[in-house]
Amino acid sequence: MRAVTSLMRVHQLVLTELDELLRPLGLSFARYEVLVLLSFSRRGALPLGKIGERLQVHATSVTPLVNRLENAGLIKRTPHPEDGRAVLASITSEGQRVLQQATEAITADRFGLGSLTEAECDELTALLTRPRADAGDF
Repeated sequence: MRAVTSLMRVHQLVLTELDELLRPLGLSFARYEVLVLLSFSRRGALPLGKIGERLQVHATSVTPLVNRLENAGLIKRTPHPEDGRAVLASITSEGQRVLQQATEAITADRFGLGSLTEAECDELTALLTRPRADAGDF
């Protein structure tokens, strides 16, 4: 219980810090994750269902994220060229610009883990690898 409580509390603290860093850019960490995901996709676009799957969130959680990003001009939605039922989200040039600024901001803050050394971050990553792998997260 101690380990899980500590893990969940640190998750909340880090997420709060990252959200505060991203707020001036009109982002939350969840919206930042969508932009990162789109920027790393081969075509710069993904179906909304695939976004939810890759971020491991329910499809109903993707729509508000995409709506906010689209309203800000950071992504655009288009019909899927091969699947008439699906919609693609793609990152815009403004989205790429904001993503770069956001990445610089959170990297400078060491992704909310500035109180840990590089070696401690490596140790933490190693400790969390097995539970993630056992859950099929890789």
